[in-house]
Amino acid sequence: MLAKHNPQLNKNGELIHLLSIEGLPKDILTQVLDTAANFVSVSDREVKKVPLLRGKSVFNLFFENSTRTRTTFEIAATRLSADVINLDIARSSASKGESLLDTIANLSAMAADLFVVRHSESGAPYLIAQHVAPHVHVINAGDGRHAHPTQGLLDMYTIRHFKKDFANLTVAIVGDVLHSRVARSDIHALTTLGCAEVRVVGPKTLVPSDMAQMGVRVCHTLQEGIRGCDVIIMLRLQNERMSGALLPSSQEFFKSYGLTPRKTPAGQAGRHRHAPGADQPGGGD
Repeated sequence: MLAKHNPQLNKNGELIHLLSIEGLPKDILTQVLDTAANFVSVSDREVKKVPLLRGKSVFNLFFENSTRTRTTFEIAATRLSADVINLDIARSSASKGESLLDTIANLSAMAADLFVVRHSESGAPYLIAQHVAPHVHVINAGDGRHAHPTQGLLDMYTIRHFKKDFANLTVAIVGDVLHSRVARSDIHALTTLGCAEVRVVGPKTLVPSDMAQMGVRVCHTLQEGIRGCDVIIMLRLQNERMSGALLPSSQEFFKSYGLTPRKTPAGQAGRHRHAPGADQPGGGD
């Protein structure tokens, strides 16, 4: 029944695509995190490679520019011994009027095994997943304002590494929640993994009105939002996705919602030493 309603899973409930954290059961998220833990040591080896994806072709399709994200996927696939092909679609076929599905069909004919897709339109990876052969897998590297599941999983891995268990954690997500696909992925992951409380913190113009329906607590002041938190996830301002006057200025936003050592729960209690200039944007530690 689960697989019928979730295009990421096959009829046996196994993961075949990674399009969103939403709808994935806790055991699959835990399995992904456990598997990742087994590969961390690869980076410490003299020869940084394992043969898991030997003979497989991974196509990084970035319809939206992101050098850092693309490079991360390239390094990961290379260390798993895959053949990696990077395509800057924004400057090639799409600019020539070729449709998304035309591009996928042409690349599929080149014996692709896995597509890593980043796109400015929400839902693009879902559309691709619906039109690839059964043996081809799709990973969403960020689509519109919708989801960024790999970044969400990385955040969960980091939290679990330092906190060990999610059960008693209070986590605050601070900043531009409205435009953030990472925030949505983090919220779905944190609630599925059993966090005690998840909060979103930001001005009313940057926090969607339906956030409470996702099982989170909405706070509009930083002091209230991070009080007693175990983990604070800071989101940058998504200036490239904004339209209209949602903020007076970035300086005003930082004054109210920028995190400094002094503003942390430890800092408020006088237990945190901070570097000179830390209370200024980009300053200090």
